[in-house]
Amino acid sequence: MEFSAAGRLEVRITTADVGKRVSVRRLSEAGAAGEKFTDTVGVLTSWTDGVLLITRKSGESVRVAESALVAGKVVPPAPARRRGPAASYEELARVAARSWRPVESERLGAWELRAAGGFTRRANSVLPLGDPGLPLDEALTAVRRWYGVRGLPAYVQTATGAAGTQELLCAELERRGWVREVTAEVWTGPLAPVADLAGDTGVVLSREADETWLARYQRKGVSEVALRVLESGPGTVAPRTAARASGTRNAPAVTPLTWDRACRYSPASRARTTPGSPARPGPGPAAPVQTTP
Repeated sequence: MEFSAAGRLEVRITTADVGKRVSVRRLSEAGAAGEKFTDTVGVLTSWTDGVLLITRKSGESVRVAESALVAGKVVPPAPARRRGPAASYEELARVAARSWRPVESERLGAWELRAAGGFTRRANSVLPLGDPGLPLDEALTAVRRWYGVRGLPAYVQTATGAAGTQELLCAELERRGWVREVTAEVWTGPLAPVADLAGDTGVVLSREADETWLARYQRKGVSEVALRVLESGPGTVAPRTAARASGTRNAPAVTPLTWDRACRYSPASRARTTPGSPARPGPGPAAPVQTTP
């Protein structure tokens, strides 16, 4: 918190700091005996009508009354929790988008609209990296129309919690009635430890998802469209541990480092569905099958 020369807490943020990462302290129970404080750290996504909206790293939005502010300041981005060369969110998002490619895609400015018959939200959502070339309301109308023609719900993939992520876009979507339906962690990991494994516990890499891999994928009735998505991309591989003498089943080998959180938003007007539920017809677009994002 910020202290003045007299040792008093000060509010050192203004509406000009919208879009920046801030730390604020507010009265949680104004007027109560033994005043209680609550601290919030996140991106200041709006400040209107005496109310601050702060998006935490988790993607949660916190409303703070300006009248309850006790102290506040702009703080630097959270340090990256990774080893080796750093990568921005946009760089990692573009790399991740090269695998599990959609069956069809179309550009809307710097946004990519992706569709694959409803198989995975990743391949059936907008990747908004940059300016769509239209005002946001018009861009979202175009998004809903594009997915509606294909009988699919409109999803927008966003990320929060790291430098260069999309807290402001998340706040704008929520302000327009879009709902955060799915949250997942984006993980990265080094390949060197995998290469150093002993021969009998090594990893087999293949550009095809064979029966063993699909059995571990734990998804029944994988369609031809699904296989096209799973095996797409220039660097897509299906990793599994090599069979061991003990006869244990093969399993995916991963050495991850938690990096970030990814969210997917859909319009609030669409009926909510339980993750894992199959697509089904209805008066509106059908909901896609949910898999690991």
